[in-house]
Amino acid sequence: MNPLYRQTAFLTSAAKLSQTPPDTGFEVAFAGRSNAGKSSAINTLCDQKTLARTSKTPGRTQLLNFFAVDEQRRIVDLPGYGYARVALDIKREWQGSLAAY
Repeated sequence: MNPLYRQTAFLTSAAKLSQTPPDTGFEVAFAGRSNAGKSSAINTLCDQKTLARTSKTPGRTQLLNFFAVDEQRRIVDLPGYGYARVALDIKREWQGSLAAY
């Protein structure tokens, strides 16, 4: 395990692209189906059990969550696509944000 990732910290959450951090450096985004283990993968990569919030409930991640590895590197936890127990208008908003991202 690269010790650099153990220092990863939560940066911010964004409901809209206009709320995302400035586009500097580079980032790796975790995208996939609802409840596929994206947040768990981030926690494992960073060797931190509670960095990214996890749940057995599909659709728990509802915002774009940014984590700072260092000043130039970020990890992004994206909402899952597919089944989620949320209103249809929220799902549509996610789809638009993810497509634009």
